[in-house]
Amino acid sequence: MTTNGKHSTEFTELVDSLRSAPFAADTTTVPELRANFERFAASFYDPPPTEFVADRAGNVPVEWTYTQGCDRSRVVMYLHGGGYSIGSIPAYRDMCARISHGTGAAVLSVDYRLAPEHRFPAAVDDSVAAYRWLLSKGFAPAQIAFAGDSAGGGLTVSTLVALRDAGAELPAAAVCISPLTDLAHTGASVHEKAHADPIVTPEGSHAYGVRYLGEDGNLADPLASPLYADLHSLPPILIQVGTSECLLDDSLRLARKLRDAGSLVDLDVWPEMIHIFSFFASRIPESRRALDYVTSFIAEHLGPRPTA
Repeated sequence: MTTNGKHSTEFTELVDSLRSAPFAADTTTVPELRANFERFAASFYDPPPTEFVADRAGNVPVEWTYTQGCDRSRVVMYLHGGGYSIGSIPAYRDMCARISHGTGAAVLSVDYRLAPEHRFPAAVDDSVAAYRWLLSKGFAPAQIAFAGDSAGGGLTVSTLVALRDAGAELPAAAVCISPLTDLAHTGASVHEKAHADPIVTPEGSHAYGVRYLGEDGNLADPLASPLYADLHSLPPILIQVGTSECLLDDSLRLARKLRDAGSLVDLDVWPEMIHIFSFFASRIPESRRALDYVTSFIAEHLGPRPTA
């Protein structure tokens, strides 16, 4: 992680750019938010040579990501971010390609249903269905890891909890990048870091929560906000977060609860990094190093590639 307090010119320019055009998630319409994010994500698209193949996990659209020479018998199931309302498979192709390249495994990107058209628990239902589909295709749990960022990071934990409670065998490991784990926003960092976070605002994050759960929904529902879930018997989890994030406490408290429940947790905290900073790996050196840590963790827990 970065420890010397100095950041690259590319990172400084990115933060300045984000501050000049903030994400007004509480006042912008959902169609506009989606279009804005797709344009934003396209500016970070520069993947290694990759094959993208559309598929369906039952009723759930998915996409396979295969970088050159990857082992297609091992798979990372990726759940994108976007507050359960925005984000898409195309927007995350660069990140999924880099994860495939770094892990040497295939990546399955899941196009779970979005709110407000499809409210909680639609996203959880779809991610659970995608995992069960992988099992039905012959992948062993030990050959699968989960990963997700922001809302997708929270959904990663919620999916593990739902599968465990249903008696399913769990994947080998999971990664949560800047996870949204508390839609009730009770962490102190939500307001303490608001001046430092150029992506997430308290008002915007609350608006996403209401879109997902509805005006009368329970923002502390354990499957919507997994910070409130029983977290026993989960696989090893990497939590990666920056100290300039409104959602910093979502990560710190999740790590503490997981450890208290007996789970193996790697809490990877990066000074002054911003929300989903690994997403910007096509342009930002710090992001590439952070994503390298993610892929190393996944590769370690998926085990060695089979020999010919």
